[in-house]
Amino acid sequence: MIGTARMTFKAGDEFALKLSKLASGADEIAKKAIYEAAGIVADKITNNAYNVMSDHGPSEMMHSFGIAPIKPDESGNLNTKLGFDGYDSKGVPNQLKARVLESGSSNQKKRPFVRPAVNATKQQALTAMGQIIDEEIKKRMGG
Repeated sequence: MIGTARMTFKAGDEFALKLSKLASGADEIAKKAIYEAAGIVADKITNNAYNVMSDHGPSEMMHSFGIAPIKPDESGNLNTKLGFDGYDSKGVPNQLKARVLESGSSNQKKRPFVRPAVNATKQQALTAMGQIIDEEIKKRMGG
């Protein structure tokens, strides 16, 4: 005969209330963590862009760069995007200008600034997200 083991955990009312508060604030915690990580990546993209465009000075394109609002996707996961909006003074989409810088074109060599920034900051962004989540859980759990 094989023995069985049983364990029972009875959460007190105070602990159950803390868990409930934590669950109800999960989206807020996630948004805070995502925004922090997006900011780290965005800062590096901006820095890289100014470095690759150093011969042109500050660009209209960079004034259109930003972080989109954090929203759930079709699976319910919260996401944001970093990107370029609008057009330059000649009517050229800023997103197109950024893509040409990043990937090049038939008459312009590529000068990547987005992919290197994402690669360089990935671990830093993940670490920052983890720290924000841990801090927020401690605040809400009272410890």
